[in-house]
Amino acid sequence: MGIETTMRALGDMTRLRIMRLIATMELAVGELAHALGQSQPRVSRHVAILCDAGLAERRREGSWVFLRQATSGGAEGTARAVVRLLAAAEDEDAGFSRICAEDLRHLAAIRDAREKSAADYFARHAGEWDRLRALLAPADAVERALVTALGEEPLGEVLDIGTGTGRIAELLEPAAERVVGLDKSPEMLRLARARLQGLAAGRVELVQGDFSALPFAPDSFDTVVFHQVLHYATEPDYAVGEAARVCRAGGRIAIVDLAAHAREELRRTHAHARLGFGDEQMSAMLTRFGFAPETGETIEGGELAVKVWTARRLPEVARIGGSPRRATAR
Repeated sequence: MGIETTMRALGDMTRLRIMRLIATMELAVGELAHALGQSQPRVSRHVAILCDAGLAERRREGSWVFLRQATSGGAEGTARAVVRLLAAAEDEDAGFSRICAEDLRHLAAIRDAREKSAADYFARHAGEWDRLRALLAPADAVERALVTALGEEPLGEVLDIGTGTGRIAELLEPAAERVVGLDKSPEMLRLARARLQGLAAGRVELVQGDFSALPFAPDSFDTVVFHQVLHYATEPDYAVGEAARVCRAGGRIAIVDLAAHAREELRRTHAHARLGFGDEQMSAMLTRFGFAPETGETIEGGELAVKVWTARRLPEVARIGGSPRRATAR
């Protein structure tokens, strides 16, 4: 986009306020309307102008549309410069500062509403979650084991597949360049957003998608994590194959899941498609998709053992996508 298009897009106070707000956090269009005190159709028109100029990006999540500062394309640097300019203007222009302060007060109410919605969800589902947690090793022990297994080397760009409430994204964020949390459920992504909204803008991105068809280009991530999600996969090979496709050569995968067990009732009560995984089964699957398995660790402390498996992406193995048949035929 040319400079004239950019300057026309910025020639409105509402659009300046939107740019200031989305520099703080990603917001749904309805949330923006609430923060600005304007109708959603009117805000949508302003959003369209900013997106057409390349200064902002839309992202659909179920029936919701979220807006964020541009992170790709030719206007990414311009968007960052605009945000710096608006921060300076807020310091120097008392009138603009008062408007921004009021917008941020409304933004705080949005944060509170997200947290209340998350608390209400947990309250509704507390009984079933407590029953499942009672079967497993303590969550803090599992998290320590995951961090230990990944070691002290930089995590780079991290993909947290099946991010759920966002806890693992939150855990790994300090050691990562950035974290992308993916989940199929809009409800789970709303919970994750409430948990992660205090982090600096751009540190964590939440994306709706399916682990069997990841919406990312090949070689996009340095670290890929599955935390207590692979047992939901009817065909785990497809999910691991997709993880291999998006993992860079030399990158790592970490899979946290149940060790093989015989609790058939979990298929019915918690929709588990797989009753855990054995070490040989996991090693064979990782090897098939071009990973070199490392050591695994078992975390005891519950009726069902939890395992942490890690592996490194081999550079000489050709990318095979998500098809186990193609892997076998190679």
